[in-house]
Amino acid sequence: MKQRTPLLRWFGIAFILLWSLVPLYWALNISLQTDAQAGSKPSNYLPPTPSLDNYSSLLTGGTDLAQSVQQSSVNIFIECAAATVVTLVLATLAAYAFARMQFKGRRVLFYAVLATMAFPAYTTLIPLYQILTNFGLVNTYTGIVLVYVSGFLPLATWILHNYMSSLPIALEEAGNIDGASRMQVLWHVVLPLARPGIISTAIITFLFAWGQFLFPLVLSSDLSTQPLTVVIASLQGRHLVPYTLLNAAGVLALAVPAGIALILNRYIVSGMLAGSVK
Repeated sequence: MKQRTPLLRWFGIAFILLWSLVPLYWALNISLQTDAQAGSKPSNYLPPTPSLDNYSSLLTGGTDLAQSVQQSSVNIFIECAAATVVTLVLATLAAYAFARMQFKGRRVLFYAVLATMAFPAYTTLIPLYQILTNFGLVNTYTGIVLVYVSGFLPLATWILHNYMSSLPIALEEAGNIDGASRMQVLWHVVLPLARPGIISTAIITFLFAWGQFLFPLVLSSDLSTQPLTVVIASLQGRHLVPYTLLNAAGVLALAVPAGIALILNRYIVSGMLAGSVK
């Protein structure tokens, strides 16, 4: 049994990797081929003449499809960046208040905020849509960003609260003795120490915002605010969209979160773990 355990473990790891990476590789493979090569029989497991023409036509072309991808790419960057910034600002202030300030009902309010994470996000979709409709925020950047922030704020507050609670309070007391106000202590003492936790929270929030589909699908009715994830899904119903361009658009949507996860993975791990060991 002891000899079989490592073998089964490696088999499981290999199966998971193949299950996860083969579809991604196939999309990349098709995106580097021409329409004729992608439709050939038997299929090409490697692109015969790799080309970036599909990506070039999507990013710099003037067709309706290219303009849809370009506009939706701008939309998703604006919405994810704005949601990340607003969430970080509010979560930082809330986490510091819960971690360091003493006020009546602090623990009850903190656990009430955390309890909202137990509810499925999609149960609030219809009420949120009605609220945004009443305020005229449907199909606007502001409405989508506010919905994102409301969903990501509890998790971001929890991560930063755990991190700030682990920081030595003696440094903050030294700042108070030197005459610094609470906001000065937060800005000059706490935030520099909490930088790993803030970076990890920003990355997680951005990735969560990038992967949203149902909320922007309902809250954005046209291309002016629809993110890339929604536009790519809508391309599947169009019979005139070449299969190669569809795969190229999918790879573009995956490139940003994949790059962030690969390049900044150490910041995510260190930021999540640092608060628990300091």
